[in-house]
Amino acid sequence: WLLVEQPGPWGRDALLESRMEERVARTLQSRARRSGVRVVLLRRPRWAEPGPRRAYLVHTAPSARWIEQLEVDDDGLLDLDLGVLALGTPPGVGRAVAGSVRLVCTNGRHDPCCADEGRPVMRALADEGLDEVWESSHVGGDRFAANVVFLPTGVFYGRVPADRAAELIRDHDRGLLHLDHYRGRCSLPPMTQAAEIFLRRELGERGLDALRPVESTPRGDDATTVVLERGEERYWVHAGREKGDPEHLTCSDRGLSRPWRYRLLG
Repeated sequence: WLLVEQPGPWGRDALLESRMEERVARTLQSRARRSGVRVVLLRRPRWAEPGPRRAYLVHTAPSARWIEQLEVDDDGLLDLDLGVLALGTPPGVGRAVAGSVRLVCTNGRHDPCCADEGRPVMRALADEGLDEVWESSHVGGDRFAANVVFLPTGVFYGRVPADRAAELIRDHDRGLLHLDHYRGRCSLPPMTQAAEIFLRRELGERGLDALRPVESTPRGDDATTVVLERGEERYWVHAGREKGDPEHLTCSDRGLSRPWRYRLLG
């Protein structure tokens, strides 16, 4: 991931519809696509002190997670080598971040749900004074707003109520997940994420890194067997997917779609 602080309003396509110079935005977009990098814009929460513009380089592989923070201007953004984000070791171009960076999607121009649900979460976190919490552009899954993302673990939470947001953050920092709101993590394929969630719920396992996926075997187009380990224990989880009922996927969606629904087969 590349996280870039960009104050001011964002449009639906935040990177290209912000106050960032168009030349810089389009160059970043092109380079990110070639490098397989996800670019997300950040805004400081309203209670934060102003300061130099920040950017974060983030690598989320389970076996090698890291974040580096830099202070950059537009030219500095264009000088970044996005290829370093594929490395298992930090490149040393910025300051290492020891803890987590937390993103709360508030990109209302992308979908009003994100602003309506995300901003109360930010206000609640303001009362707690937690650091490294940012408003972010679109992170996916508008219908799950409020969405909270933890980096570099890549953990996604959805439908986070404002009165539980601080608890989720503190527990994540202690290495514990909240299974009611856990949506999986970005470093795993969708079917593996589903299998991990099913097994966690079966075992009541909240440990952040307690389960390790070791193998995934497709069973046709819409089913997979995932093998996960917990210490010396090994589990086989059979997960499937099917098209759900027609629904609006976002608050601004005028048409109906049928998103994938994941189910435990055994």
